[in-house]
Amino acid sequence: MTRFAVSGAGGFLGWHTRAALQESGVAVDAVAVGDGFDLQRAIAAVDGSARAVHIAGVNRASDEEVMAGNVGFAEQLASALRVADNPPPVVVYANTTQVGNGSVYGDAKARAAEVLAAAAEHVGAEFVNVQLPNLFGEHGRPFYNAVTATFSHLIAQGDTPTVENDKELTLLHAQNAVDLLTGAVSLDRQSELEVAETVTGLLARLRGYAALYRNGEIPNVDSDFDRDLFNTYRSFTFPEQAPISLTRHADARGSFFEIIRSHGGPGQSSFSTTVPGVTRGDHFHRRKIERFTVLQGSARISLRRLFSDEVVSFDVSGDAPGAVDMPTMWAHNITNVGSETLYTSFWTNDIFDPQNPDTIAEVV
Repeated sequence: MTRFAVSGAGGFLGWHTRAALQESGVAVDAVAVGDGFDLQRAIAAVDGSARAVHIAGVNRASDEEVMAGNVGFAEQLASALRVADNPPPVVVYANTTQVGNGSVYGDAKARAAEVLAAAAEHVGAEFVNVQLPNLFGEHGRPFYNAVTATFSHLIAQGDTPTVENDKELTLLHAQNAVDLLTGAVSLDRQSELEVAETVTGLLARLRGYAALYRNGEIPNVDSDFDRDLFNTYRSFTFPEQAPISLTRHADARGSFFEIIRSHGGPGQSSFSTTVPGVTRGDHFHRRKIERFTVLQGSARISLRRLFSDEVVSFDVSGDAPGAVDMPTMWAHNITNVGSETLYTSFWTNDIFDPQNPDTIAEVV
């Protein structure tokens, strides 16, 4: 099995990296840095790996801690690379576009790049220096990772964030950043994946998503950026805003309820029957939006965030219809817990492509 050594695997971008690599079947060996650094363990992780990806860094601390942390982490990984019997042929650094802007952070990241480049040259490895702009994505840390996470968190909590210093941002979704770091997408395509947006424009988009999603409606996700940004926002609404209650209208003729209102972009609807005791699903998506709606019968919908043991479950019934949207990078399934056949509607925001299914097997 192909194996990558990854520092910072427990952080925001590291989590996204592990999720993306799971789709391609690449194993991840985490390299602890800082106080938890162990040279022998680090050597074991990089030795025989196909790629070493250095993500760990310090971006919010005193100037001294930012400089010492970023340079020190790079030196620790470099020490393991230099003595490994079979070092990786590629060393990748998650750098920043702030290099050269005169900030302590930019200078620290530049110095760390020099350390890693020297180590890569020493062992005959290719050095790939990926300068990343403002990242956003599911489960970012509010007030730390990026303004997108802070805005999403505040809006989902019902607060009203404001903009004190408007400026233009260059935004890149974390899954796209991962594709660049892992070589799934070539670096010459990076500019195609980036989107320029002002802080006020970003806030307006998120507020627009929230206004629609509060009623269970899906905003226009025709562009990849809107899809990724909406997925980011809704990661902050789960599980508190699930399931989505649907209004059921019934009379002598029978009953009627709306399953979904989508404001733009492609989509596909499917229908299934499930006999009692059977479970469907057990997979996750990196980018796809998927909604489960029970039409008749009783079901338990269960979800688990990747690399976590905590399972969130919802019991739903066609008698009181409710929809559950699957957060990206959460394994999910649906089980017929009743005594009769279960009827379920499935909706996704894209048309299924067997060449790119974005449906990765993972047991809840």
